[in-house]
Amino acid sequence: MAEGEDVGDTTQELFRPGFKNGRYSNPWNTWVWPSHSLNSIKFFLKVGLQTSWPNNPSELDKTLPVMKPDFSQFETSPPDGVRHMWIGHASSLVQFDGLTFLTDPVFSDRCFMVQFMGPKRYRPPPCTVDELPKIDCVFISHNHYDHLDYNTVVQLNKRFGAALCWYVPRGLKAWMSARGCQNVVELSWWDEHDHSAESGFKMVATPCQHWCKRTATDTNKALWASWCVIGPRHRFYFSGDTGYCAGFSQIGRKFGPFTLATIPIGAYKPRSFLKAQHVDPGEAVSIHRDIKARNSVGIHWGTFTLTLEHYLEPRTKLAEEAEKQGLSEAEFVTVKHGEIRVFGDGNKQQS
Repeated sequence: MAEGEDVGDTTQELFRPGFKNGRYSNPWNTWVWPSHSLNSIKFFLKVGLQTSWPNNPSELDKTLPVMKPDFSQFETSPPDGVRHMWIGHASSLVQFDGLTFLTDPVFSDRCFMVQFMGPKRYRPPPCTVDELPKIDCVFISHNHYDHLDYNTVVQLNKRFGAALCWYVPRGLKAWMSARGCQNVVELSWWDEHDHSAESGFKMVATPCQHWCKRTATDTNKALWASWCVIGPRHRFYFSGDTGYCAGFSQIGRKFGPFTLATIPIGAYKPRSFLKAQHVDPGEAVSIHRDIKARNSVGIHWGTFTLTLEHYLEPRTKLAEEAEKQGLSEAEFVTVKHGEIRVFGDGNKQQS
């Protein structure tokens, strides 16, 4: 199949989110609600009290160095391939085919409703919002605080204004507009939007298995989504937060192959509590295969302590699972904060 060919899905009807009484739901039997009972209280207490948090600066500088990015590389798109820089957690700076964009940008010190409490970064972002190159658009996967950050939205909007296009799942446009964002495109799963006639880009909201909540009363009043960014010559996939589900094979059949994908590999323990909403490294490799990614970068780790696995475990487990599932060493990788790489077709990497 040639790059850019849309073969559709010939096996079954495309998965759609449920919507009843103003709230969205997942359509798969792999979804179960996270328990909001005593078990969930015990889980959050364990996270808050665990002593294995990485807090030694000299250790972290060795295990998770933060590189100072050379943004002159973003003055022009790579002649071939997708340029990627990991900002941390689910935040990436991506450029290809003349377009530059961010995924789930979080530059704040804490991912919470206030900045004096909540999960604190143990690795800083490699740059500030003011240091970023010109950004054309931003993709938001859902409204959890570690993916949609008020302060970052305000800072990006202040700098770029109406020139910046925000792509959000259904139900989030009102929140974005209330924060001053002027150019917001709201899509449901499988909805497509032509970014502009001159760019030749098509943006598609696609399924993932997750949920939404920012306040005590707004559970699932907004949708969650993954994103396909389809350019004239290359394709990029951002999975957002997700558990493993049957939706990924549909995405691969309809829009793959992808030159590059960013897929979460962390925040997965304990599995009894998190399996439905966060993939582990083995399931991340399965997503990579399902969507027909030629290269993938592991995200959603190494930045905030949100769960119980050791902070370096996702990186180690990913390498083990990739080898176990027959991937080449360079096919699904992790990168340093601030590291810029160009990923090309045929599983080739350029520095």
